[in-house]
Amino acid sequence: MRSSGTGSPQGEHQAGATGIRHSVRALRHRNFALFWTGALISNSGTWIQNATVPYVLYQLTHSEAWVGLATFAQFIPSVLFGPLGGSLADRLDRRRFLVITQTLLGISAIAMWLLWIAGLASPVAILGLVALSGTLNGLNTPSWQAFVPALVPREDLLSAITLNSLQFNAARAIGSGLAGLVLYKLGPSSAFLFNAISYLCVLLALSMVRLPAFVPRPAASGGVLSQFAVAVRYAARRPGIMIGIMTAIGIAFLGYPIVQFAVVFAQSVYHVGNLQYGLLAAAMGIGALIAAPLVSGWDTVMPRATVTRVAFPLYGAAVLAFGVSGNFVVGFIALLFAGAGFLAVISATNTAVQIIVADSMRGRVLACRTMSFTLAYAIGGLIQGQLAEWFGPRVTVGGAGAVLLAFALFLSVRPALLAHLDDPPDSEPADVAGGDTRPALS
Repeated sequence: MRSSGTGSPQGEHQAGATGIRHSVRALRHRNFALFWTGALISNSGTWIQNATVPYVLYQLTHSEAWVGLATFAQFIPSVLFGPLGGSLADRLDRRRFLVITQTLLGISAIAMWLLWIAGLASPVAILGLVALSGTLNGLNTPSWQAFVPALVPREDLLSAITLNSLQFNAARAIGSGLAGLVLYKLGPSSAFLFNAISYLCVLLALSMVRLPAFVPRPAASGGVLSQFAVAVRYAARRPGIMIGIMTAIGIAFLGYPIVQFAVVFAQSVYHVGNLQYGLLAAAMGIGALIAAPLVSGWDTVMPRATVTRVAFPLYGAAVLAFGVSGNFVVGFIALLFAGAGFLAVISATNTAVQIIVADSMRGRVLACRTMSFTLAYAIGGLIQGQLAEWFGPRVTVGGAGAVLLAFALFLSVRPALLAHLDDPPDSEPADVAGGDTRPALS
């Protein structure tokens, strides 16, 4: 299912095209532009809440462990319901399913607001609603990611995926920055309310997207877990997909928990106020905004393997620098570089998976990737939160950054592995019926 044309091999029709205009070419397609705009506004509201939840938990408990527990509660349900979300993404009309899940997420956001204004926002109650949102996101995310290729032709897929990652990071910058201002001027209740209202924008965008009539896909044999096992076997035999998943796991487990530590560093290390906390929380998003034109605008001359080889060590070094930083300015600059490196690596590896995977397996394979990232982030956030209680946040984040940098350098000196990120698109998979005999990645 495509919004226009059948698509040609990536970059074939505009070989050598570079620059900012080339980087945003996916926005020329009406469907993608609508979806991207609605998602940017909605995710900005989500990041207002994402910055507010650790803030209020830290205010209520003064405990880094509770902040880590919130990350765990948000993302473990996503992992548990990921297989079902992936199966539904491969069988249902993805747009209609997104409307359902986004509506339920909006209701959950309203419940968080009502909980706060009613004076019932205990740490346990907050974690309960965070877990509910995580469950809905587990069902929503595979369809969300699998929906993007339907909005653009294949040759503009990297632009669409990079811009999709960009809107997420731009939303982090906008939402986190607004969170600092809203918390300073209006308080947590307004932050929660803004998030609830923002869901109306993505629902409006989804209602305006025009796609061909949905043709039901043939149902895969077996139950949800059986279908998911087929996707795991399929992914294990495609080295480009496996490299993308392994990279996402390393980033999520070791590096991404710095998102939750922004409030801890702001209050316990830098000793700054809410406005500076908002800037710190927005820094990674700002860095991603700066990096996006480089990632998407030069894709015809810069292979995905090269992007990963350069950007992954940059991300690891930036996390290490943030961990050892002792003042706000150094920490802010380190997070700018972390955001740039994160966007480049995630966009390149996610694009590799999206291009390689056959469409009939897309939802389940993307669920594998999302679950891997989510589980690694949840466990990494929980472990790093507890380690920060014992050894302090600077030692914890600095140590994680050092290990991440070592892993990134290991991949960078193995060009044969990273080269698989530029593997060509897969045909319809023979192993849906169990017939694929190619060896797994060793």
